Amino acid sequence: MTVGALFDAGARDYDLARRQLVPGLDRAYGAVLKSIPYKRGREIRVLDLGAGTGLLSAMVAGKFPNSRVTLVDISVGMLRVARRRLNEEFPGEAGRFEFRTMDFARKALSGEFDLVVSALSIHHLTDRDKQELFRRIRDVLTDDGYFVNADQIAGETPEEEERLQKWWLGRVRKAGVSEKDLDAALTRMRADKNATLEAQLGWLEGVGFEAVRCVYQHHRFVVYGGVKESGKLDNSRKDGDE
Repeated sequence: MTVGALFDAGARDYDLARRQLVPGLDRAYGAVLKSIPYKRGREIRVLDLGAGTGLLSAMVAGKFPNSRVTLVDISVGMLRVARRRLNEEFPGEAGRFEFRTMDFARKALSGEFDLVVSALSIHHLTDRDKQELFRRIRDVLTDDGYFVNADQIAGETPEEEERLQKWWLGRVRKAGVSEKDLDAALTRMRADKNATLEAQLGWLEGVGFEAVRCVYQHHRFVVYGGVKESGKLDNSRKDGDE
């Protein structure tokens, strides 16, 4: 079964289990928002890669009311849920949102964006595809554009990987995840191709990102990003206000 088919099958119930399956999800997404280096009122063009049900897109759109957001996902079912979410949360603002069904690992990215975000998606790509995607993300960013990714990582050693997996299983079972939902998550995880945090930060720097850093880490779950050209980020636009 393809990645798209796996997520199509789980689209309806995906949000119900996500906070149980991703310990610290709200803190991670909060770290994404806090790291975005733009003032609240700025007009920004946003690209959300692997947008899924639109949870992160909705958070970004809420914090930046003058933003326009393009949601990209391989799953038609996920984007259907995202469209419904955004219509409900932003009534009368449908023109702010664009939906593209595509495999961003295989097809060219188009447009120009001030901000590219992604959450719990890029880990499905091979290491080579991750590096190529980072290069293509940089190509569609404005000169002072920012990329931030909330995702899961591999342990630096086999021993650490085993520890991370054991921790995750313990946490989700303690959180009350049903065996059905856990089985579904483990099925989806067969498509995972996690890379270490160190490798991914190095790949960003390797394609030319600057000010690359990890802004949040909770065991397997991290938030990291970088600026296309940090010297062109106006001081007046750093440290986005709440």
